[in-house]
Amino acid sequence: MRVRDLLAPGAPRLRLLAAEEELDRQVSGVMTTDLHDPGRYLHGGELVLTGMLWRSGPADSERFVRTLAAGGAVALAAGEAEVGPVPEDLVEACRRHRMPLLAVPDDIAFGTVTEFVGRQVSADRASDLAALVDRHRMLVSAAGGGGLDAVLDLLGGDLDLDCWVLAPTGAVIAGPADRLTADDRDQLVRTHLTAQRQRRRPPHRLRLASGTYSLLPAPAAPPAPAPPVPVPLADWMLVVAGDVTEWSAKRQQLAENLARLVAAERHRRDEGRRLRRGLADDLLALLRRDADPAEIGRTLEASAATAARHQGPGPAGPPGQGAWLVASAEGTGLPEGVVRAVLEEALDGGADRALVAGAGTGAVVVMPAPAGPVPAEALRELLAPLEAGLGPDGRITVGVSAPAREAAGLRGALEEARHARRIADARAGRVGVAGPEELASHVLLLAAVPDEVRRAFRGRLLDTVIAYDQEHQAELLRTLEAFLRSDGSWTRCAAQLHVHVNTLRYRIGRIEELTGRDLSRLEDRVDFYLALELG
Repeated sequence: MRVRDLLAPGAPRLRLLAAEEELDRQVSGVMTTDLHDPGRYLHGGELVLTGMLWRSGPADSERFVRTLAAGGAVALAAGEAEVGPVPEDLVEACRRHRMPLLAVPDDIAFGTVTEFVGRQVSADRASDLAALVDRHRMLVSAAGGGGLDAVLDLLGGDLDLDCWVLAPTGAVIAGPADRLTADDRDQLVRTHLTAQRQRRRPPHRLRLASGTYSLLPAPAAPPAPAPPVPVPLADWMLVVAGDVTEWSAKRQQLAENLARLVAAERHRRDEGRRLRRGLADDLLALLRRDADPAEIGRTLEASAATAARHQGPGPAGPPGQGAWLVASAEGTGLPEGVVRAVLEEALDGGADRALVAGAGTGAVVVMPAPAGPVPAEALRELLAPLEAGLGPDGRITVGVSAPAREAAGLRGALEEARHARRIADARAGRVGVAGPEELASHVLLLAAVPDEVRRAFRGRLLDTVIAYDQEHQAELLRTLEAFLRSDGSWTRCAAQLHVHVNTLRYRIGRIEELTGRDLSRLEDRVDFYLALELG
C-alpha cells in the first residue's frame, strides 16, 4: 500500500498536515513508539505511530523527525489522545524533511490504523512468509509492546512452528513453557552462552532427545560504558524448533525478523526499568551515607508504589516497611554494568519488586524477603548456567544478607551481604553465592585474610606433606583430611580409607615427623583443618 491509501475512503479518519507531495511512498509496515531515538528499530518503509510522549519542547520535534527520515520511515502519524493537537513545530519539522505527517484524532485507536495497514499490506504480500512476522510486529506495537506470547502463539498456529524466548538463566520469557523441560532449557542456554562467548556466528544449533533447535541472539542495548566485546550474559535468546540453516530463504528471514522483534521488546522493557533503576541508585546512595531511616523508608515506599502500578489489578507489592534482603555482587573480568543487568534478568518475575543498583563492576540488590529461608542456594542454582558465558577469567560472586525487618536495618544488611560476598569470593568456581548462615563460621575469618598470608600459612603446614606424596605416592594428604573428618577416630578413619589401623598410625606419624606438629593436640588439628580449607 501507499501513504495516500491512508486518506482514501474506507480508511481511518486521518488528517494530512505536511508533505502532500510524498504520498506515493510505499508502506511496508507499522511501528508504534514513544522512544526518543527509535532509529535502531527502523528497517525502512514503516508508518510510525506515536503519542508524542517523547516531546518536551520544539527541539525534540526536529530531532525525532530527523531520526525517522534517516531510518527510512515513509510517514509519521501523531495521535492527539494523550497530549492534544499536533504542535506546529512538529508540522514544520516534517515539512523540512519531506516526511508526510498525519494527525490521528483522539477517537481513533492506533490499533485501528495498525489493523488497516496490516490488511492492505497482507493483501499485497499474502504469499510472503516474512510478512507474517511483520503483521505480528504490528500487533505487538498496537498492544504496547507486550505481546510476545501472542506472536509466538500465532506462529505456532499459522506455521506449526514452536518458538521460545529464554533469559540467560533459562527462564521462559515467552512461548509454550510446558514443551521445554528444565534440563533442555539448561542445555540450550549453556550452548548459546558458550557459542556467544566464543563469538561463533549464529544461528547456533543443538540436537537434544526432544529434537533439534536453532538459537539466535536477541541482544539488549549495551551497558554504559559499552564493553569492547559483546557480553551475552544478560541477553535474551530466541529458540526455534528445527534447523533454520535447512530452511528456505524466506523462512530464514522469518526467524531473523522474529529475533529483531524480540530485541525490540527487550529494549522496550529495559526502557520501562529506568524509573526503578533511578530509585535503586538513590537507595544505594542513602545506605552508603547512613541516611535517616525515614528517608530510606520513603524510597522503599516509592518502589512499592511503582511496583503496584506496573502489576495492575491484583495484590499490591510489598509495603515499604516490610522485611527486605540485601545482596552484594561483584564481577571479575567483566565490563561495568554487566552484573547489574545479569541480576535484573535473574530476578525477573520479581524484577518489578527488586531494586538493583549499579556500582561499577558490581551491583547491590534490595528485594522483599520471602516467607521461607534466605534464598542463597536458590540464587546459586539460578545463576549456575551463566558459567558457560563467563570464560576462563570471568567470575560473579554474590553475598546475601539475613532479612532486615525495617528500613533502619538495611545499612547493617548491606554490610552483612558484603561480608558474605567475601566468603563467596574465597571459593573456587566461576559463580559463587554465600548466605548469612555462613557468617558465623570460620569461613568468614579465612575470607578476611589476604591471599598472600593464606598461601604462606598453608605452605608452612602442608608443602612438605604434598612434596612427600608426590615423591612416594603415600596419600598422606588424603589421610590427613579423612582423619580430621573422622574427629580423630582411628577406627572410623581406617574404615573410611579401607586400610589397617596400624597403616593409619604409620601415616599420621609420618605427617607429624614432616611437619613438627602433634595431631593429638586440638590446636594443631585446627591449624591443619584451616590449612586444608584454604586449599
